[in-house]
Amino acid sequence: MSRLFPLALALCLGALPAAASDSGRPSRADLQRVMEHHRRSVVKILGPRRAATGVFVGTAGQVLTSVESVGEEYVGLSVATVEHAGQALPARVLLANASLKVAVVAAPDGTYPAVPVRLLKEGDSLEGRWLVGVVPGARNRPEKPETAQATRAPAPFYDVPLALPPGSPVFDSDGRLVAVVVQRTRRGCRVLPMGEVKLTLAASDKP
Repeated sequence: MSRLFPLALALCLGALPAAASDSGRPSRADLQRVMEHHRRSVVKILGPRRAATGVFVGTAGQVLTSVESVGEEYVGLSVATVEHAGQALPARVLLANASLKVAVVAAPDGTYPAVPVRLLKEGDSLEGRWLVGVVPGARNRPEKPETAQATRAPAPFYDVPLALPPGSPVFDSDGRLVAVVVQRTRRGCRVLPMGEVKLTLAASDKP
């Protein structure tokens, strides 16, 4: 069985309707919740192209990241490394989609701290929603969560005015993963909603 199938199933089970609280700016408690998930589930990916951020989205070791780290030509190959809990784990490229700018790599068999995921309801949008990203530290400053509202970009992407590196997770106020950063922009970053990631996984898992 493909390792993409249980991942797509997990994303489906994680689907929840948008909560009313999504319209409000995240509280300090919300930011603390995001930081807990971020510290537990976010990893560094060392790919054949470059390093990138990644996040565990499957308990079997599937990591969602940016295609900037690995390309479509590496699918099926063990050419990446996942840095997690002080270990450098060999990883195989399960998926790489140049048009959507995302990739999925798999760490060795085991149990990993997958982040909770939220999928938007059909016809819903990230536009105008308050989102949370963890901005990397700089000049001896620690990383910290910051909030911003998403704006529309060329479909299916959205723009978020946060300085987040490719592969970074973007959370809602409940600490659930709602999008992944696919590239930096002049005013922040461009993100892909998790619903689009699920559709890509489902298409890739067909025989």
